[in-house]
Amino acid sequence: MIVAGALILFPILITGRLMGERQLHIRVLKQREAELDRLSRRLALALDSSEVGVWEMDIVTKDSVWDERMNELYGLPNDGTPRRLEHWNAALHPADFAQAQTDFSKGIRSGQYKSVFRVTRPDGTVRTIKTIGAVYSEAGHNPKIVGINWDITEDVARSEDLRRTKLLTEARNRELEAAKSRIEHNALHDSLTGLPNRRYLDDILRANAAGGYGGSGSIALLHLDLDRFKQINDTLGHAAGDAMLIHASAVLRANCRASDFVARIGGDEFVVVCPAADGDHYLGMMAERIVAQMRKPVSYQGHQCRFGVSIGIAAEHGPDIDVGRLLVNADIALYRAKGRGRNRFEYFSEALQAEVVHTKRVADEILSGLEREEFIAFYQPQFDARPMTRSAWKRWCAGAIRCWACARLTPFSRRRKTSMSWRPSIASCSNTRWPTSTAGKARASRCRASVNVSHRRLHDDELIESPEKLHIPPGRISFELVESIYLDEDDAVIARNIEQLKELGIEIEIDDFGTGYASIVSLQKLRPARLKIDRQLVDPILDDAGQRQLLASIVDIGKSMGIAVIAEGVESMAHAAILTELGCDILQGYAFARPMSRDDLEIFLGEQRWRQAS
Repeated sequence: MIVAGALILFPILITGRLMGERQLHIRVLKQREAELDRLSRRLALALDSSEVGVWEMDIVTKDSVWDERMNELYGLPNDGTPRRLEHWNAALHPADFAQAQTDFSKGIRSGQYKSVFRVTRPDGTVRTIKTIGAVYSEAGHNPKIVGINWDITEDVARSEDLRRTKLLTEARNRELEAAKSRIEHNALHDSLTGLPNRRYLDDILRANAAGGYGGSGSIALLHLDLDRFKQINDTLGHAAGDAMLIHASAVLRANCRASDFVARIGGDEFVVVCPAADGDHYLGMMAERIVAQMRKPVSYQGHQCRFGVSIGIAAEHGPDIDVGRLLVNADIALYRAKGRGRNRFEYFSEALQAEVVHTKRVADEILSGLEREEFIAFYQPQFDARPMTRSAWKRWCAGAIRCWACARLTPFSRRRKTSMSWRPSIASCSNTRWPTSTAGKARASRCRASVNVSHRRLHDDELIESPEKLHIPPGRISFELVESIYLDEDDAVIARNIEQLKELGIEIEIDDFGTGYASIVSLQKLRPARLKIDRQLVDPILDDAGQRQLLASIVDIGKSMGIAVIAEGVESMAHAAILTELGCDILQGYAFARPMSRDDLEIFLGEQRWRQAS
């Protein structure tokens, strides 16, 4: 019974156990199904959120399975129609077809597939697709490849926009850099010749002051100024002047080393900076070449333009060079070159500096004397040769202690434009009536003042303004031009100023005639009122027949042109007799009267001592 009972209970127990395990397995399976369903929902949600399409393809049969998103990406209906590789091939953009096929083949061989390509939908829209896939195999089945596609058209568009923006930004940055370079270049270079300008020169000199130019321990500076350049501008126009400046810059470049610094610092001024280690001989050879090249004629629109150049050379050696002083020294040497005839070069020296300092000091004294009204007029009468009556001649006396001869004052007045000093005396003389009496009756006469006018003043465009403001009566003032300097100047500004002076009633006289190089043609063009024969020609006429013949020729020239002739330095009545016989119109000298103050001249005139002198 026990065995029978056991046989009955054992199956029951086994069955119960199996039923329990079955229920457990069912519960586990349900849990797994629920977890799988949850995972499936998550995957579907993720796929929907990412808008990713899933596909699978049998590598052997080429049969494919596309999900709903895949069909949407390619613009195909989601009607359950089987997909094959041909559907993908047909959608590929022609320009990307070959590369897409290559990427797919490589992916199948390697097991990992990545590619980016464009597809054309049936409606004609083009989208950019990115795909990732992997190859897998199952026992008893053909190998397959599964992957995902997603639309990156907007990402590509944004990337392209960013790329274009980056390229545009880079292009603008390059333009800004180029504009900055142009601005910096224009700020440091002359726009006409392309040479460095004064600002660049200052930077170079400052940068090389400590160690010398190029580390040579020295700096040489050539200051150049074109001669007769203004005449080209005035006659042919500024375009011709610009052409000459360009030519001059080319000459400088051709005659300087590549390492030398060549700059245009003003209208017709240039500077060359180089080491001074080669000595004055090298600098002189360079300057000589430049002078020779600049003197050659330059053709411009059928005209032969001729100009020259004056050069001042200065050099400094040492560990700390004063570049400001170097510039001043070169300018001083340039001034000396111009003063010695132009078309040449001069070196700066200590002697030249001492001369300049002396000149400046004397010129400053002259200006101070003018401001303090320390200059007084001295007069020396001039006498008509037939009959001998007097006119007036003026010279300056500085201060109350010593007298200055005109020959000593004139060079300083030319340098510092002190010829403006004649304005007060002209105004005074032009309105003065000098007393004369005859038989107890007074009658009035007026003086004529003669004023030395410098070459610099004749070039001044504002020269005419001063006489115009003084309202000088005609014939009361004469401007004396030194023949050796001014008469042959072919200058439009000088010619215009002289003509305007004549229109104002100011007469023109040629001073020191016979000591210069005036031509008859230039004398005809100028047509002065009087010629003053220099005392050097008058003095020897007592003993030298040839000299008398020379003076007779000068008088004949003046007579033939209607120009009065004045003889200076008449020291004796014997001189006066010969000069009168030769035909001189006016005589001046110690034989008649010495220079005298205004008060003495009034006494001289009032007592009629001029009659005794004549």
